[in-house]
Amino acid sequence: MKLIKSVAGALMIAGATFIASVQAQQNSPLKRTDLVQNEISTPGLQAVQARVDFAPGAVSIKHSHPGEEVAYVLKGSIEYQLDGREPVTLKTGEALFIPAGVAHVAKNVGDGEASELATYVVKKDETLVIPEK
Repeated sequence: MKLIKSVAGALMIAGATFIASVQAQQNSPLKRTDLVQNEISTPGLQAVQARVDFAPGAVSIKHSHPGEEVAYVLKGSIEYQLDGREPVTLKTGEALFIPAGVAHVAKNVGDGEASELATYVVKKDETLVIPEK
């Protein structure tokens, strides 16, 4: 019975966290829509794919990931600033590889909305977005 109550409590907390996250994203200049999350054949890793929509002028926080990312611009122009590198601006149809653990910022530098398809190969059961200073 204690186990059932513990699991139910954890599910309620997870649900409340998810709802708060969705509400925050709806009011945010950035909106991430998770598309796929699945274990892969390499033990301890998973593939995650998400669409990230940027309002005009929107800028991500400086962050990293516990694995690699491939960012593919679906619409607009997005500037990527990776630590230790010059900024690069990608337009619709262009892609960028971001190595594991490299802090970066993404900014919509176009006139309208921008979108990217982010594909990650990351460590399973770790936070996908790690805020950096």
